[in-house]
Amino acid sequence: MRSIAFARTALAVASGVAVALFPVVADAADPYSINSILALTGPGAFLGKGEQQALQLAEKAVNARGGIQGRPLRFIFRDDQTNPQVTVQLAGEILAEKPAVLLGSTLVATCRAIGPLMKDGPVEYCHSPGIHPEAGSYVFTAGVSTLDLANALVRYFRLKGWKRIALMFSTDASGQDAENGLKSVLALPENNEMQIVETAHFNITDVSVAAQIENVKAANPQCFIAWSTGTPIGTIFRAMVQAGLDVPTGTTDGNMTYAQMTQYANFLPKQLYIPASQWVVRDATLLAPAVVEKNKEFYKAFQEAGAQPDIASELAWEPAMIVAHALRTLGPNTTAPQLRDFIAHLRDFAGVNGIYDFTKEPQRGLDVSATVVTLWSPQAKTWQVVSKPTGVLLP
Repeated sequence: MRSIAFARTALAVASGVAVALFPVVADAADPYSINSILALTGPGAFLGKGEQQALQLAEKAVNARGGIQGRPLRFIFRDDQTNPQVTVQLAGEILAEKPAVLLGSTLVATCRAIGPLMKDGPVEYCHSPGIHPEAGSYVFTAGVSTLDLANALVRYFRLKGWKRIALMFSTDASGQDAENGLKSVLALPENNEMQIVETAHFNITDVSVAAQIENVKAANPQCFIAWSTGTPIGTIFRAMVQAGLDVPTGTTDGNMTYAQMTQYANFLPKQLYIPASQWVVRDATLLAPAVVEKNKEFYKAFQEAGAQPDIASELAWEPAMIVAHALRTLGPNTTAPQLRDFIAHLRDFAGVNGIYDFTKEPQRGLDVSATVVTLWSPQAKTWQVVSKPTGVLLP
């Protein structure tokens, strides 16, 4: 009996030594969690809510293919209330956990607020295309840049023969970025025929911009670009109708939400042009074959959920898929530097927006060649593609 008891004691001690020598590892079925900071309330919620839905559908699609090397992907959502100060607070809490990556936030201002915190990682994949991260940094950004969107839109207007152009920008971070970008595009030699006849400004809290729109109308433009999103762009559109300003109008793809098009239906410009990346293209002849397949997967995921994808969908779906691809390749123990370097060297990656090449376009992967111009159709209740990539007119 003593020998049996001794044997049992020895076995227990040996087991304890084994546990001490070999650390406990996560079960293969434990979720791989990624924090996502989104504007789920506040002025940016019209985008943030759509981004949340897209991440939920992306999570489902990734897990249907085995997740992250057998571990299910899970997104954890944190609401920054469209407030940069709250974004910073949330980011600080997340950084304390030392993750490899976080997704978000939704807007230029909130992404800019936390960008400096990512100096030494983790990877931050901002959902706004309006920021321009430093090459080699830990900050990446979704979609085609506002500069390339402006480039395609101006090219389209010029090729249509609309040379007298009026501009209008908000005075916030997004508006300042857009104004700098658009004016640099208009300064290109190919656009030397374009003439800026009026540049108007407004505050995003303004309830009326009637005076600015009257000045725009008095300048007799052939076309008009109003670069703002959400409620402010609605304020501009109302003022245009009241002033009788009826010219081809362009705006940012941040307004490509079905909710906005429905809400503003009674006062949308008759010709509303919006440049966008290739997610909106349904004509396979305008896409690379590999992009066609991603396009089908994207639309199928939303169709099965009974939803229609719009700009918010694309801005969250694509970063999720790029990060998931990196983690599936490198494994769930990937560090922030490894993840950053993998994405920074990613080439020929087919996404719903086009073919990504992060060596050519650092921190973004896309350029103007992934951009088309669309026209909102009230009859079809969707955006119709009216240009080839880069804004060149369709035959």
